[in-house]
Amino acid sequence: MTELRVVVAEDHYLVREGIRRALEASGRIDVVATVSSGDELESVVDHERVDVVVTDIRMPPDHHTEGIDAAHRIRGRHPGIGIVVLSQHADATYAIELLRDGTDGLAYLLKERVGDPRQLLTAIDTVAAGGSVIDPDVVGALVEQTSRQSESPVGTLTPREHDVLHQMAQGRTNAGIALELNVSESSVEKYATSMFAKLGLTDEPLVHRRVAAVLTYLHQAGQARPL
Repeated sequence: MTELRVVVAEDHYLVREGIRRALEASGRIDVVATVSSGDELESVVDHERVDVVVTDIRMPPDHHTEGIDAAHRIRGRHPGIGIVVLSQHADATYAIELLRDGTDGLAYLLKERVGDPRQLLTAIDTVAAGGSVIDPDVVGALVEQTSRQSESPVGTLTPREHDVLHQMAQGRTNAGIALELNVSESSVEKYATSMFAKLGLTDEPLVHRRVAAVLTYLHQAGQARPL
């Protein structure tokens, strides 16, 4: 198996070192750097060959969403790099923010999973290959939120709405979906609007509705990669 080059970003020294040692103990991960802030993380990625970033959400200076913000900027400049975000919070809001532009090559895990290095290694392998991993607890929280209007919301979709949702899960834009399904872009927008309503997502901003819909689809289709 090819050795993967990984950067770890975590402001707590003991946690950072614990992750580094666990990854290096696998014998197939080269931790090229460990850093304690989003700015340091971006600097390393810009100057080193990196396959995957493992980052905490909250880091200096404000301990808010620095890890997610850095992840978006990194993917903007280096779209091939996989990102694994670690969080203490099973809050779907953070996952939606991370996945706002698509799910490919991204993972959102709760920090408690890191106690079993195999789960973190699985996530790293998955995002390096372009796949996605969503913590089951986070998916469960989101599905509970979006299923209030229907016991099985995905099951209420028409075949064409399901096709559109499937294409969204592949990370395609409305234009890309229209091309793939051989329909107009305006038709895709109509199908999407109807789909969002059936999934109980009418009150969310459009970009968040797309991500929430995809996460619901992945969960019910069994494609939200289990840990």
